Amino acid sequence: MEKRIRRHIYFIEKSFQAKFIMKFCGLVAFGGLLTIGLLYLWATNATTVSIVNSRVVVNTTAAFILPLLIQTVVIVTVVIALATIAVTLFISHKIAGPLYRFKKVLEVMGEGDFLSQVKIRKGDQLQDLAKIFDDMIAKNRVKIKALKADLGVFNEKLSKISESEISEHKRAYLSELKRISSEIDSLMGQFKV
Repeated sequence: MEKRIRRHIYFIEKSFQAKFIMKFCGLVAFGGLLTIGLLYLWATNATTVSIVNSRVVVNTTAAFILPLLIQTVVIVTVVIALATIAVTLFISHKIAGPLYRFKKVLEVMGEGDFLSQVKIRKGDQLQDLAKIFDDMIAKNRVKIKALKADLGVFNEKLSKISESEISEHKRAYLSELKRISSEIDSLMGQFKV
């Protein structure tokens, strides 16, 4: 049975998530300001008659509704901004979490370890990319294993060549081949597959 990975840290990639949230909150604020501006503009040509402190007051509708409009839009904008923060935090978490996991696997692979896999939660984004990435790691693991095996066979054959059986000229080539083979063997030994 597959164990479910749970995250309790909501800000995984703080910079990415903060920018993501701020862009959406900016959009909400812009919507509120646009609403105030348009309603005020449309109400400037209308007249409103009201009774204030037992007096009849005639004023433009824009001047009459502006305070109410600002109060209403500010309250609605704050409520929507809070909801937007919560929603975008969870949405960005489903993106930032997998990106964080990709970054960690790439760091390990940079050290030559091809045993890791990108494990992300079922509801997270980038599922297809994780599958492709894991397939790529598996294919490279197979290729590195094959190279290691071929190098082992080559080294075995190289070690069986007797230096007394070959000429001085060829002995220098054989020595150089053994040195190169040793370096390649050392490099291949850094890969964990």
